Amino acid sequence: MSGPLLTTARFELWRPQVGDLGGIFALTDDDETRRYLGSFTRDMGDSFARLHRNAGSWALHGYGVFMVRAKGEADIIATCGVFRSWRGLPRLDDVAEAGWIVRRDWWGKGVAGEVMTAAFDWFDAAHGSQRIACMIEDGNAGSERLAARFGFAEYDRNVGEDGKTVVLYERH
Repeated sequence: MSGPLLTTARFELWRPQVGDLGGIFALTDDDETRRYLGSFTRDMGDSFARLHRNAGSWALHGYGVFMVRAKGEADIIATCGVFRSWRGLPRLDDVAEAGWIVRRDWWGKGVAGEVMTAAFDWFDAAHGSQRIACMIEDGNAGSERLAARFGFAEYDRNVGEDGKTVVLYERH
């Protein structure tokens, strides 16, 4: 791919590429960024699996997580989009799922809101309006506010083996 799939006022959104492995690792290298990512392992293997899972969603379903860069920059500052996954949670397996991870130095700058607006608009136009789910660890106030802004409503809660509660949301 020679250029971004989508652009916003400040960002370029790309499909995952082989060269993105280091950028995904750097994105999730910060302890605070990983705080709400569940059973995350801080190593290149996790980043490799994440990259391939993201690329696989694109290959199999025609949509997935976008690699997000500030316009004209090379560094990945976020991954945001609608993808397909298997979570083993009620009504969350093999459905369209929204998700966003933003690099800590970009928190509070409206990245996820701007990018997810573009991602949802693109997804709805390309794949039709449909149910989209998401999961957010209880207490992640920023993501909870963003989900509410996009019309997500809570439909279930799941307490994991680690004792953390994941709130499940959906929008139609």
